Amino acid sequence: MDYSIEGNLVDVRNKKIYFGKLSVKAGKIAAKIELAAENKEMPYIMPGFIDAHVHIESSMLVPSEFAKLAVVHGTVATVSDPHEIANVCGMEGVKFMIENGKTVPFKFHFGAPSCVPATAFETAGASLSPAEVKELLEMEDIFYLSEMMNFPGVLNSDPAVMEKLNAAKKIGKPVDGHAPGLRGGDAKKYIFANSNEVVISTDHECFTMEEAVDKLKHGMMVIIREGSAAKNFDALIELLAGHSENIMFCSDDKHPDSLVAGHINELCQRAVAKNIPVFNVLLAACINPVEHYKLNVGLLETGDPADFIIVEDLENFRVQQTFIDGVEVARHGETRIETSKAEPLNNFQCNEIHESDIAMPAESDRHHLYVIEALDGQLITNKLEVTPTIEEDFFVSDIERDILKIVVVNRYKPGKPACGFIKNFGLKQGAIASSVAHDSHNIIAVGADDKSVVKAVNLVVQKAGGISCVSGGDKLSRILALPVAGLMSNEDGYIVAQSYIALDKAAKELGSKLSSPFMTLSFMALLVIPHFKISDRGLFDADNFTLIQ
Repeated sequence: MDYSIEGNLVDVRNKKIYFGKLSVKAGKIAAKIELAAENKEMPYIMPGFIDAHVHIESSMLVPSEFAKLAVVHGTVATVSDPHEIANVCGMEGVKFMIENGKTVPFKFHFGAPSCVPATAFETAGASLSPAEVKELLEMEDIFYLSEMMNFPGVLNSDPAVMEKLNAAKKIGKPVDGHAPGLRGGDAKKYIFANSNEVVISTDHECFTMEEAVDKLKHGMMVIIREGSAAKNFDALIELLAGHSENIMFCSDDKHPDSLVAGHINELCQRAVAKNIPVFNVLLAACINPVEHYKLNVGLLETGDPADFIIVEDLENFRVQQTFIDGVEVARHGETRIETSKAEPLNNFQCNEIHESDIAMPAESDRHHLYVIEALDGQLITNKLEVTPTIEEDFFVSDIERDILKIVVVNRYKPGKPACGFIKNFGLKQGAIASSVAHDSHNIIAVGADDKSVVKAVNLVVQKAGGISCVSGGDKLSRILALPVAGLMSNEDGYIVAQSYIALDKAAKELGSKLSSPFMTLSFMALLVIPHFKISDRGLFDADNFTLIQ
């Protein structure tokens, strides 16, 4: 369909806005005609938003449903790492994401997961060898090598790590980084990866201005992350004042309720409200990802694919319409993408557990316990040492001190659960559990008492994946089933969001003060983020990269 639209055309590269007419033919921008000066009474036509690093799986939606929700907020494309499903289902999982993404008018750009499994200290459902990573990188549907989380492997020139990096370099596809807290000489060594030029070109894990500036100095691009759990926007947004060419925006991990509320458009609104120049903001949100990753996304230039959005103004970025390849996919808050139910694939082989499986006998000579301290809005954790609470010769949760039992159950084969303790979840009763547990996605649970923990875990086992919440005793139990790899639902995205909201509310009614209890829980098994985590094999010291016996 051919058509024309009039409005204020936003030329981000040339920092120019003018009233004009945009002509679209056969899904491409046929012409841009300047008619007059900017007319602030008219809407603005601009390039669409891009999430520069996101795990679609964390939305608990398959790609087609993620797209259905995202286009409402003006998102036309993502740079997506299918690392989560790869840890569960391997190559088959990556290919599922690609093919499902093709069923809708949206521009997914998937990467080849670089670290499956993420570490040798956990049990994953699959692995990707260097040869398989190279096979993925050679596919037209793969645009980059996903975040290289094994920064010790890079620093020590691990052969398997270097083989993956060299494959991406030879094929000419960029490499995403993941090196939280790395600075100085180690940061430079990681970025250059035993080379004389930048090899690992982005990082979305910076959580201080000093770290981000250090990495920018060595030639990296910094992706400012604001997701459902990790929130670094406020700490890093001032970077846009002086480094706009080298900044992008991402959500990384975004739960369905957050996606219903907003996406990259919210970050633009917040940045402009902090007096960041609007063209700097739009470089990060719309232009830089396309140019860095060589995405097949139009930038409102003649001859480009007609990927653009119409917004009311350049302050609130309220989206009126979204177009992808010239097709209107959203209008005034309503999506035009239909739900098409995906056929699930999964990898789930564990049995229900019993209270005796998670009992922790007290050791008579042990006068302290290591405890994970969760931090709201951060993926990093702290390592505490506390005096244990003992009842009937067993270490138990201490609700008064907010030190609760945390359990990880191997979901790929029957085995004894790993147990520990965690602070800051705040539950006064009951438990929550999830088969979304980065990166290997075993079942993780935290609770005020063993009976509730067991019940929450077994609800997940019975559904072969999901997130659950149980009240104390025999009261209310809820579960959101996630039949696709134990990570995603194949139902309508808006219905999934409502179910998630109910579960989130139920968890907070149990006493949790965390802004996103389930998202925070899902990262307590992420061993590649400092400082203290837990896997199905036990407590893990991420600073020394070792299990604690």
